[in-house]
Amino acid sequence: MIIETEGLAKSYRGVPALRDLDLALEHGTVHALLGPNGAGKTTLVSILSTVVRPDRGTARVAGYDVVRQSASVRGMIGLAGQHAAIEPKLTGRENLQVFGRLSGLAARAARAAADDALVRLDLEEVADRRADTYSGGTRRRLDLAVSLVARPALVLLDEPTTGLDPLSRRRLWDAVIELTREGTDVLLTTQYLEEADALAGNVIVIDGGKIVAHGSPSELKSRVAGETVTIAVDRPEHAVLAVESAPDHAQVEDDGMTLSWTSRQGAREALRVFTDLSSRGIELRELTIRRPTLDDVFLDLVGADTSGGQR
Repeated sequence: MIIETEGLAKSYRGVPALRDLDLALEHGTVHALLGPNGAGKTTLVSILSTVVRPDRGTARVAGYDVVRQSASVRGMIGLAGQHAAIEPKLTGRENLQVFGRLSGLAARAARAAADDALVRLDLEEVADRRADTYSGGTRRRLDLAVSLVARPALVLLDEPTTGLDPLSRRRLWDAVIELTREGTDVLLTTQYLEEADALAGNVIVIDGGKIVAHGSPSELKSRVAGETVTIAVDRPEHAVLAVESAPDHAQVEDDGMTLSWTSRQGAREALRVFTDLSSRGIELRELTIRRPTLDDVFLDLVGADTSGGQR
């Protein structure tokens, strides 16, 4: 296990942020931590990175206890928070070398690690420019590069793409995917559910300091209602015929020519309706099948209530 927690609890001024949280994450993938504001995501990351001590329970990173063996834990992790933790007056290369030395590397090893991180994050062209000249996306990639200088076993990414444009987000995604291919584990907290869907092999949904769901994206999607089918015909009378072939819970829209329904057998039922109408010489204007997304899972699990507890 790369991360294990047992009975982990933390409160702030009497308000619970984590409530007896048990978690076991295996080595070898991106783990996405999802939850509404105040669910406890940042508190969990802060405990795993030894920044915050739990009130009770235990947490281990790569087998090391975050309280009793905090120095060993810090040697195993890289952390990239919501805001770039770099020195703007230094160049990208200098930032990386400084963090390498702070991580305990000798000067030569720090230079080599900096060069390697620049290549891995595609920062070679801007390596010798001051960081305050970087775009937001480039600064975030440099922040991720900083977290990699000491070659950690686990990288903790706390909403790393917040505020980035789509292209910058995509480039950071590519970097995260490459990390896991090279054997580095990643724990990612994010507000972007499509980001978790694109990157994660394992998703943990937390709400009110408790885990409310845990599994692969496909496993979590299978928990919600199913596929939503929409069929549109060219005449109201054809819609009547479509209703005869559709499931009993199909709904006709206000235009009188579109019907839709949600079902775990949506694709199979849509094929049956399509075949029946085709046999009668009726052509469809539209046939769409929308599969569940992590947005659907999220809303199904936590609804619109994002009050949560703390942090």
